Amino acid sequence: MNGFDWPALMRAGLGGLGLRPQEFWDLTPVELLLMLGLDGGGAPRLNRARLHELSAEFPDETRE
Repeated sequence: MNGFDWPALMRAGLGGLGLRPQEFWDLTPVELLLMLGLDGGGAPRLNRARLHELSAEFPDETRE
């Protein structure tokens, strides 16, 4: 079978990553695969805890 296994990707994105449906569907397939660590690049999986760590380390700047 060629293509994406959408049911498995939806389970991983919605269940595993905790994405909301709109967040899941807003991602490109490449972005989703990167978040799941399936890009083959060896980068660690970006989970919610790591996202919070990165957000604390690199906060958004507000402009006044």
